[in-house]
Amino acid sequence: MSTSPTANTPAGSTPGIAPGSTPGTASRYVVEQRCRSCGHGSLDLVLDLGRVPLANNLLRTADEPHPRFPLSLAFCPACSLVQIRETVEPEVLFGHYLYFSSFSQAMLAHAKGEAEMLIRRRNLTRDSLVVEVASNDGYLLKNFVAAGIGVLGIEPARNIAEVASRNGIPTRCEFFGRDVGQRLAREGVRADCVLGNNVLAHVADLNGFVAGAAAMLKPTGVAVFEFPYLGDMIEHAEFDTIYHEHLCYFSLTAINALFARHGLIVSDVERIAVHGGSLRVFAEPAGASPVVAPAVASLLAHERQIGMTTGAFYARFAQRVRDLCDALVRDLRTRKAAGQKLAAYGASAKGSTLMNFAGIDATLLDFICDLSTAKQGHFAPGNALAIVSPDVLRDPARRPDALVLLSWNWAREIARQQRAYLDGGGEFIVPIPHLHTISAGNLEALDRSAAPVGPTGPLAARA
Repeated sequence: MSTSPTANTPAGSTPGIAPGSTPGTASRYVVEQRCRSCGHGSLDLVLDLGRVPLANNLLRTADEPHPRFPLSLAFCPACSLVQIRETVEPEVLFGHYLYFSSFSQAMLAHAKGEAEMLIRRRNLTRDSLVVEVASNDGYLLKNFVAAGIGVLGIEPARNIAEVASRNGIPTRCEFFGRDVGQRLAREGVRADCVLGNNVLAHVADLNGFVAGAAAMLKPTGVAVFEFPYLGDMIEHAEFDTIYHEHLCYFSLTAINALFARHGLIVSDVERIAVHGGSLRVFAEPAGASPVVAPAVASLLAHERQIGMTTGAFYARFAQRVRDLCDALVRDLRTRKAAGQKLAAYGASAKGSTLMNFAGIDATLLDFICDLSTAKQGHFAPGNALAIVSPDVLRDPARRPDALVLLSWNWAREIARQQRAYLDGGGEFIVPIPHLHTISAGNLEALDRSAAPVGPTGPLAARA
């Protein structure tokens, strides 16, 4: 989109300028009046998060200006897509990105397992081609390269694309859409597998994106997408998944309608534990007449049965989110009043949404630890908390009594990494899906569990 607030504004959108931005900077956004998928002209408000900074735009200095943008979640009664209404220019969001997937050992293990599954399931060979959209630093594609399978990554963040290329992953640096997919197809790029892990939620032009992916597929190919599952997000009050990069929140019902619009049939679906509960969806060209697994009809029926296709399903979500934030802030204030030193762990986008909506700032937390060296030395948007190395947990003078685990979706991995901190009497405060703690006393139960931390997990709710 143009930096002009009026030029190239999508139909059905209202332009805006973020407070705190300076004239001529790329801090514009539009408010969508129509559904991003089906174009329906009336969206039902689910949750208003107010004006918040961009969750992944970390600050270089504590006093660096950072504009705030409105953020509201809405439901489309026509196709069941849940989406935010605000679209910030993608160049602002993704031009220089600081999330490197390879910093997470759990994500690396998940990617390796996915690659091995696809190689086996699709009988991929040295004559095959796997294309990944939003390929990050090559953390997934490198597994196919190791098996001698041809790959191509498409990654919009130049700094990350350069890392992937240096690591031997052929990568094109551009924003993917219909035009790019069709151009690559004309160039002879026809994929056996098109992959998109945690990218669909980031896409403003859903129809153009899916059309581009379909254009690159061989007639016998498959598109495989992973994304956080809306059902888990609502059930577990995972509101911190909501930020400006995540434009859409998918049910299988909404995905099914979107793919069908572009000649793709959802042939299989799997529920996976990653990111607090996700779906892995397999889609194949309709012309191939793919066999549809029973899991597809089963999940579609389940969504209808519990009401996910109606606005009433989402009515209590906003109050549950407010109650969760109130409980967390009360707990932090009680701890501070008792003289505890508090900080946070994980300078994640999730954490930014949580802290800014709940009003958690330097009066409650001293700093944020993060393992990513790309984030260390920066400051969190909104509250300007310093992001430091976890090495600080070994310093008796700065070691906090408790850490708010902002990256709660990686609780098991982080707890294992910081076992020494827990053994020394520290604890993690886990805010979602309910307020509870991880300490040395219950760490073994967490390690034994194969389930993600959640309502069915091993930890009891903290009173």
